[in-house]
Formats: sequence, C-alpha cells, structure tokens
Amino acid sequence: MSTMMRAILIKEGKGPIENLYIGEVEKPVLKEGQVLVKIVAFGLNRMDSLQREGNYPLPPGASTILGVEFSGHVEYVGPGVTKWSVGDEVFGLSSGGAYAEYIAADQDLLIRKPPHLSWEDAAGIPENFVTAHQAVILYGELKRNDNVLVHAGASGVGIAAIQMARSFGARSVTATASNKEKLDWLLSIPSGATEVANYRTEDFSTTVKNATDGRGVDVIVDFVGRTHWEKNIDSLALDGRMTILATLSGGVVPEVDLGPILYKRLKIQGSTLRSRSLEYQSNLINSAAFQDVVSKITGSEGDGPMRVYIHKVFPWTEIQAAHKEMSDNKNIGKIVCRIS
Repeated sequence: MSTMMRAILIKEGKGPIENLYIGEVEKPVLKEGQVLVKIVAFGLNRMDSLQREGNYPLPPGASTILGVEFSGHVEYVGPGVTKWSVGDEVFGLSSGGAYAEYIAADQDLLIRKPPHLSWEDAAGIPENFVTAHQAVILYGELKRNDNVLVHAGASGVGIAAIQMARSFGARSVTATASNKEKLDWLLSIPSGATEVANYRTEDFSTTVKNATDGRGVDVIVDFVGRTHWEKNIDSLALDGRMTILATLSGGVVPEVDLGPILYKRLKIQGSTLRSRSLEYQSNLINSAAFQDVVSKITGSEGDGPMRVYIHKVFPWTEIQAAHKEMSDNKNIGKIVCRIS
C-alpha cells in the first residue's frame, strides 16, 4: 500500500489563491483513537482563506493542510478505536487536513452518514451546524418564543443558525446580508428568516425593533465585530445574549459604552470551535441536543425543518475557482469540493 497521497497544498506555505495546487504528501499516521478516512468531499470555510493568507494561527498539533470538515469512508481503524469499522460511511470535524485524499480523524468527532444525505450534503454539515448549535442553543440559550438576530445570514453557519432558531421555537428571526438577492432568498426558504435587513443600506437595529414591538432580540449571532457592535448592543433585549464568532470588520471598537451592557444585564460570549479541545468538541457533537439537530437535517433535495443548502460543488482540481467564489462573497449556502 502506498504511503503517499494527494492533497491541496500552498506554494511557499501561504499566499494568494493562485498558490493553491494539488501535490503529494505522506499519508497521516494514526494515533490512539483515530481512524483513517478516505475523503469523498470536503467543505470550504472562511477560515480556510485566512489560513491560506497566513492570518489564521493553527491550534497546536493541527495539520498544515487546509480544511476542517469532510465526508468519506473509514479505510483503516487505529489502536483503541471502538466506535467504527472499515467501510463505515461518516462525516466529521478536524482541526485541519480535510483538503486531501485521506485524513486521520478522531473517532469521537465522526458522525455516521445517514443514507438520505449525499456526500456533498454530509461534508457541508459539521462546521456549520456544530458552530450554529454552539451559538444559538448552547451559548444563546434559545427558548421558545425568543427573538433572534443572525448576521451573515446567507453564509453556511448563518443559514444553519436561522433554520435552527426557527425549528426550535423562535418567535422571529431577523437576518442581515449584503444584497437583495440574498435577503429575498432567506425569506423564501422553509424555516428561513422572518425579517431581513441589508446592513449596507439599512439600520438593522430599527428592523429588529419593528419586528419585536420595540423589545429587541434575545439572541444575536455575530461574525462582523466592529461595524456592528453599537447596533448589536442597541438591538439586544433585557437579559439578551450575543455570541461573537468572528470579527470580519475588525476586532477593535474605538469607544464602548458599558452602560447598556450593565443595565440590560447582557451576556456577550466569544467563541471559536477549531481551537477547542478534543474533549469539548466531542462532548458537543455527541450531546443529545446536537444529535437531535442532526436527526432534523435533510439533504439539499429534502423537505425537513433543516436542510443543507449547497451553493456549488467544485471538483477539487478547481480549488482555485472554489476559493475565488468564496472570496468574492458570491455564495448563498455552502461551497463543497469533491475529490476525483
């Protein structure tokens, strides 16, 4: 058996999209509790672009190969593995290494692929739905009849968060995006947004107040940071909760009025999933609450309360085009690559 595999690599270790290419590297060596998965498809995420550019610090021990979510077959079972057998169809999370033919996957970060999900659908679930579950259910403490605000609503995580909030009883879900096409689409899908706002041309805090009779939202999922901070605080209701998952507009807010945080009794939580410990990620994925989420997810052709929405599937030989599609912010839903 060959010890080599193909993977998407980066010339000079970092750089522009044009530096991505398919090359050969050694297959990963399994550690205790790991299985070797032959990857069929992998999902793209914004952090992949940041890592390619050299702007995303890797967690200790993570592969330098891009990619944190994948679907595929169990090819080999390593020492100490009790949950999986050769041939099992799975999808899962990793701290890196998914842009490759094979990946060493921790047995506790894998989920059995249901027959109704395509390989592409399955590859589009892990990072999006685990992150959304963490932000909406775990930290957002969503309760029935809560009002929710989701930024970057047309992103993979944004769409998952909107559907999750609606499926678990939110009264209203306001979503923001950058253009009318995305906003109209978010209103049109089952379990989609109930209100929308173009953050470039509208004050989303006004939209929120109109949707909630002036009360504000109970839960905010934010990826934007600096430019949205003041309006986010204004949008939150008494005892509101906000989870910050990224700072796309910058992480420094020049002036902060602490008064509303104090008097509204706000909870503001920051979180990144990739840097979390294996134990934390395992507990999250294997929790009864997240397994309930997985049971509600149907594929892109399904009609369940939560769906995987695939923007486009690229062959991995067109990885540069896939990254450009993501960088140009053209996608509504998930960009996935299939290994050929």
